[in-house]
This record gives sequence, structure tokens and C-alpha cells, in this order.
Amino acid sequence: MVHKVKGAIVRSKNAPVTLETILVPDPGPGEALVDVLTCGVCHTDLHYKQGAINDDFPFLLGHEATGVVSAVGPDVTAVAPGDRVVLNWRAVCGECRACRRGEPQYCFNTHNATQKMTLEDGTELTAALGIGAFAEKTLVAAGQCTKVDPDADPAAIGLLGCGVMAGLGAAINTGNVGRGDSVAVIGCGGVGVAAVAGAALAGATTVIAVDIDAKKLERAKELGATHTVDSSAVDPVEAIRELTGGFGADVVIDAVGRPETYKQAFYARDLAGTVVLVGVPSPEMTLELPLLDVFGRGGSLKSSWYGDCLPSRDFPMLIDLYRQGRLDLDAFVTERITIDQIEEAFEKMHAGSVLRSVVEL
Repeated sequence: MVHKVKGAIVRSKNAPVTLETILVPDPGPGEALVDVLTCGVCHTDLHYKQGAINDDFPFLLGHEATGVVSAVGPDVTAVAPGDRVVLNWRAVCGECRACRRGEPQYCFNTHNATQKMTLEDGTELTAALGIGAFAEKTLVAAGQCTKVDPDADPAAIGLLGCGVMAGLGAAINTGNVGRGDSVAVIGCGGVGVAAVAGAALAGATTVIAVDIDAKKLERAKELGATHTVDSSAVDPVEAIRELTGGFGADVVIDAVGRPETYKQAFYARDLAGTVVLVGVPSPEMTLELPLLDVFGRGGSLKSSWYGDCLPSRDFPMLIDLYRQGRLDLDAFVTERITIDQIEEAFEKMHAGSVLRSVVEL
């Protein structure tokens, strides 16, 4: 059976988002059909729209989603029809060299659905991050479905599907922030503010938020920052050092992903401290650092893929903390919109006026 549903499509580079009828097949082996409930409007979707990921147009956008499983393939046992799930874009294979050495969060062979969703004329769609959730239904690999508490607000917990998990994980998993640590986060968009929240959740006693936007810095304070630095007015490296006894922070997280901010992160950390890059650079960017400084300052320079998360481990744990009132996922939901407002949501994102617009389907 083929399901006809509405989906948000972008047909060419920088073209406007259009709502079109798409055809979604029933699940085959290893696949799940999901009725989408909510989907956050993420920067990655904008990157797809701009052609910054690849040129495999047309794209079915959307990936930061919750839904209800409506059908599964014949060999699927981990989820069943009726399960509430958060979708993730790293369905681990269990067999690659990372999985075999007990580090599935680094899986090198993550799964997507084998079958393609299409337009009515048969044109195959490329699903954003293998999900394509700006649609009433989507087809994914069953491993992309993480079963969660059905009573939690889907708009809030769905953000764990990408941006919020990336930020929380950059602090908790990649940065290994611990009790009493000092942490600086450069860039306080959705991912950066989530990193602030993650550092506070992990027990950091000094959490420094750095940005050029006063509204973003205020949001960071609401989510756990103990200090803020307006880097348009002061040198952020000197400011971070001043706030950490002259030494620099134990962990500095670059949530921007530009050479300038990475250098700030590198020099704003304490000796033997950790730099975490979670902001995504563009392909043409390069970085130059004195190799002697890399050697002499010691410590770790890390990149954080999806917050180094393992969805089956991290999503339920974080949702439990949300239900207990210890992690304010609601604060990340700036507005709830309909599927025909996605283009406007991209404009608000570009202006920095929202943490997340969430489409409710």
C-alpha cells in the first residue's frame, strides 16, 4: 500500500519550500512507518535548502521529530505499532568497527530506510538526514525510532532528535563536564544554549555564555549560565580568563563553527583543558594554529557528532529528567506552527529571534 500525504519539499537550491503530495510506501524489512506529530525547524534543514549539504534535490525536509509508529516491517521487533517515538538520524548498525569495540555512538554505518519516498510523478525524494519529517507520514529505518514516554510533550522532547541533543551531548558526553568544572560556550543559538543547559545539568559551577546578541545571552542565563560575555564589546578570551581566575575554562564549547570562534575556544581554555567543536563549519573553512601552541597547551581538541549520543541510552534518560523538572526542554520551544509556516520559520531562525519553531502536524 502507498500512502498519499502532504510534505514540505524544496526542489532546487534556495527555492522556496512548497507543500506537495508525496507517496510513502508501507515498511519493508528493517523499516517503520511513522505518523509524524511534531518536527522542529532546524538549521540543518536550512542548510539542505541552501544546497550546503549536497545537491540531491528535491529534498523532503524535516528531521527533529516525534511520531507514533503505525506499521513496521516483518523483521522489526524493537518497536511496534502504537509506540510513541523520537526519531534520530543515527540508527546504529551493531556490526561496524565502532560498534564492535563498544562505541556505537560513533557507528560508521548508520541505517536509513531502503525504500524511497517519491512525488506523484515518481521523482525520488532525498529525506533530510534520512528522516524527512515535514510530512504527515514518513518512512525510516526502525533503528531511527527510539521509544519514549507517551505522556511527555512531543514538541519539547522531539528537539532531542537533533539540535538540543547536540548541545546537551557536547557538554555531557563529548566534553565530559563534571561537578565543579568551569565551562564556556561560544555561540548561544539553540545548540549553544543547550550546551549551557547541559553544563549546568552536569554540575559545572561556572558556566560562561558568549555571544554578540543580548537576547541570546539572556536566554542562556535562564537556562543555567552563571556569567555572560558580549563578544562584540570585549575580547571573549580575556573575559573568560578573568572569570576563571586568570586560567581559562576547563571546557570550552564552540557552538558557532568558524575559524575565529574556534581560535577563541582554543585560547580560552585552561592548560590541559578541552575544546569541543559542535558548530558545523562550511566546506571552504580552514584553520591555522601554531603547532607549538597545540603541543604546549596539552588537553583535548574534540569534535562532537550529534552530541556523541546513543539515542537508546540518552533520550529516555533526558526525558526522565524533563519529567522531573530538572531539564527545561519547554524553554527551547519558542513557537508552535503549522506546516505551511516553515518558510517564515526559516526567516525567524536567520534573524535569531527563535530558539525553535516546532511544526505540529
